[in-house]
Amino acid sequence: MTPTEHKIALIGAGPSGLAGARCLQKHGIAFQGFEAHTDVGGLWNIHNPRSTVYQSAHLISSKRMTEFSEFPMAERVADYPSHRELLDYFGAFADHFQLRQHYRFGTRVLSAVPLSDAPDTLWRVTTRGADGVEQTEDYKGVLVANGTLAEPNMPAFEGTFAGELLHTSAYKSAEQFRGKRVLIVGAGNSGCDIAVDAVHQARSVDISVRRGYYFVPKYVFGKPADSLGGKITLPPWLKQKIDSTILKWFTGDPVRFGFPKPAYKMYESHPVVNSLILYHIGHGDVGVRADIARFDGHTVYFRDGSQGDYDLVLAATGYKLHYPFLDHALLNWQGMAPRLYLNIFAPRFHRLAVLGMVEASGLGWQGRYEQAELVARYFKGLDQGTASAAAFTTAKAGPPPDLSGGYKYLQLERMAYYVNKDVYRRAVRQASQALA
Repeated sequence: MTPTEHKIALIGAGPSGLAGARCLQKHGIAFQGFEAHTDVGGLWNIHNPRSTVYQSAHLISSKRMTEFSEFPMAERVADYPSHRELLDYFGAFADHFQLRQHYRFGTRVLSAVPLSDAPDTLWRVTTRGADGVEQTEDYKGVLVANGTLAEPNMPAFEGTFAGELLHTSAYKSAEQFRGKRVLIVGAGNSGCDIAVDAVHQARSVDISVRRGYYFVPKYVFGKPADSLGGKITLPPWLKQKIDSTILKWFTGDPVRFGFPKPAYKMYESHPVVNSLILYHIGHGDVGVRADIARFDGHTVYFRDGSQGDYDLVLAATGYKLHYPFLDHALLNWQGMAPRLYLNIFAPRFHRLAVLGMVEASGLGWQGRYEQAELVARYFKGLDQGTASAAAFTTAKAGPPPDLSGGYKYLQLERMAYYVNKDVYRRAVRQASQALA
């Protein structure tokens, strides 16, 4: 039995956690995994109380652009897999690489505290098992992979709503809408997916928006849209101009459906990947409303002076980063998100890292796997005292590289850790190769 002082504490058994487990295992780094739920899958395990997926949830990226390269999804799996197929996939991944044996399931991490300010300090980790018993152990380092889409970001609304006011985290099935007048707040990917669900059960469906969006169909020329293009690298301004023009050929101009014109260029915010929302708006199944001004009973007043009566308001307003077991200062938290080197490494400590705190259009789970590969190589280099690990330690304490790819991302909470996929993967791979 390896003493815990020689192990890494790995938190989470979702996609990023499993990537971390696989890479640590592959490089011979001892670790102990912790998962609050009783099985793997993270948010894609709908049986997990912290899961925020719903019965109709599917990937918005295609399987070939999302899967782990060393463990491809089966041919029989749909182009855009459901949460059920994905849970099977993660279970098969864990079984194939024998990762479950490294986890304590049903165990929640309560706190992780450094024993000193030294960069190579041990970490005191306190957990609570399924039996309610708390346990404290010291670990060599902490690798955080508990996900980014579990803690609801619920806005404050003026006034009081007399009906049901929910966040999408509480949405599981369109049955919740049966016979009701429904207002969905926000037209991001979840908001649009759920609006499409709602039209089959609700008495009426409206969607409230405060900004314009770019809508990308899931299929172009019969193939998943994200599998096309990317062969030629263009300057951001030219790519934005060309792709937004091509997009209008396929989707038309959303402004004619009542959406505001985007006050930003394409790729400066995450696009909405949905082939059906504009279809249902065009058929009158979904109405587009302005931003909410206030509630008064069942009446919602909008900022354009209009109003409507509703039975259920569903806030599709996203999620907050949530690392409740770590003090914000340890993660160099600044403003809306931690400031980590390559969105992974805490600058003060050698063995404190986060997997999955990155968002980019088309990054996929392989992008998270590459993060884990870099972490494993760095930790191994630290153990061996290599010059390349020392060089990386110096680099991560210095100014971070520009990962924007020249795009001016919107200053929103959910965009606070957004990167350009190509620039990011190249930076991570180069750092990883230097540590090989």
